[in-house]
Amino acid sequence: MAARGARRRGPVGVIDIGSNSIRLVVYDGLTRAPVPLLNEKVLCGMGRGLGETGTLDPEGVASALAHLARFVSLARAIGVERLDALATAAVRDASDGKAFALEVRRRTGVPVRILSGEEEGRLSALGVIAGMPEAAGVMGDLGGGSVELSPLRAGRTGHGATLPLGPFRLAEFWGDEKRLAAEIDRHVESLDWLRRRRGETFYAVGGAWRALARIHMEQDRYPIHVVQGYTLSRRTAEDFLDVMARQSRRSLEQIATVARKRLEVVPVAAEVLRRIMAAMEPKRVVFSALGLREGHLYDLLPDRERTQDPLLVACESMARAHPRFGANPQEVDTWLSPIYPRRDPYRRLRRAAALLADVAWDEHPDYRAEQASRSALYMPATGLDHPGRVFLAAALRARYGGNDEGSFDKMARIVDEENLRAARVTGLGMRLAFTLSGGVPGLLRRAELRLSRDELLLRLPASGPLQGAEAVERRLGALARALGVEARLRERVRR
Repeated sequence: MAARGARRRGPVGVIDIGSNSIRLVVYDGLTRAPVPLLNEKVLCGMGRGLGETGTLDPEGVASALAHLARFVSLARAIGVERLDALATAAVRDASDGKAFALEVRRRTGVPVRILSGEEEGRLSALGVIAGMPEAAGVMGDLGGGSVELSPLRAGRTGHGATLPLGPFRLAEFWGDEKRLAAEIDRHVESLDWLRRRRGETFYAVGGAWRALARIHMEQDRYPIHVVQGYTLSRRTAEDFLDVMARQSRRSLEQIATVARKRLEVVPVAAEVLRRIMAAMEPKRVVFSALGLREGHLYDLLPDRERTQDPLLVACESMARAHPRFGANPQEVDTWLSPIYPRRDPYRRLRRAAALLADVAWDEHPDYRAEQASRSALYMPATGLDHPGRVFLAAALRARYGGNDEGSFDKMARIVDEENLRAARVTGLGMRLAFTLSGGVPGLLRRAELRLSRDELLLRLPASGPLQGAEAVERRLGALARALGVEARLRERVRR
């Protein structure tokens, strides 16, 4: 569990100046699990035509300067304690890129850090690690002007490569499938280390690739519209990209809910990913909503905070934001530990569920189960894959007494029955704990829960606040049935 006090005071902001878009994100603090307070983007297209002219697009520059002035003013009005502006491929490669950066500073007072290709790739890879600490394979970040590739292993990044394969750099090849594929292959095939990563996971970062993920979700009627952690098998990804690379803008407008300015680069983005996959042959493609900006913040953290679990940090923050009696989640988790297996594959998720166990106490009683379940399913936390989201949603639904019959039928493609059963046991256990103690800290230590091969035993003191709760027997019985054993209640425990 994250140490209290890890949160920095005051929001921090990052402005990402890319080849296609400019985005301001203001986070609640410099922490292991920063929460976006404001996220605003504009598609300026400064990198349009860069391959032919060698300079930034004049209209894009005018739009960028105007919006950057607004972004800086907005961030200062919010009261950010730190505001960093990072520029990537277009500004880096354009002959007038440094002049643009100086003009931004002159107008706003904010210096622009022009990232090298290596720096950009490293920070984007750190963004993936920030959200998926166990990530291993290859990270690819597609921007308007370039694609950065970086190997990942055990929370570390390796020496990667920057290739001039952004959609704007490939504009002259649009509409000519053979020439486009040949140009992409010419660069990708020069990376011997990429071919040596065959069979590993490819992590896709960048707005155009996220747009592809959203389109696939929409077409596949996927039940969780969360890009972070969205996963496609190699075969599924190849078939989908093969179709997307051949779509016209008109056809995309009919099937996708993606920004119109983004649609024009989607077919090229699909072809770039398809050709990278042809060289690497990954086992799967995992989409990351976190990239350069989050990697930059992660890079600023001290080592001791980088090692914190982002999911548990986020859940603890949510719990602190919804206090009631100050219930101790660790107390609940420890009290329930006898009902869990010694080698518990769901241990981390159960800890997260315990942190969230009382977050819906102030919701309307008739909707607590639904609200808590939806909050867990869609919460903006990282360190959590889609099966993990379903686990937490099912656990919290059971914790608040929701009838889960049919509630997770659509999730069958994401989790199996064993996952849902484990989640239900977790939720029913928390429901018993809170019914017994009322959420008051310290009371659970007076009771004892034990699980044997055929019995779930609850021992209570002969007198005191834990006695006389009619609902306790019902909660105990429900938990016992979920565990497949008989329930038993005993008194006269010495405390």
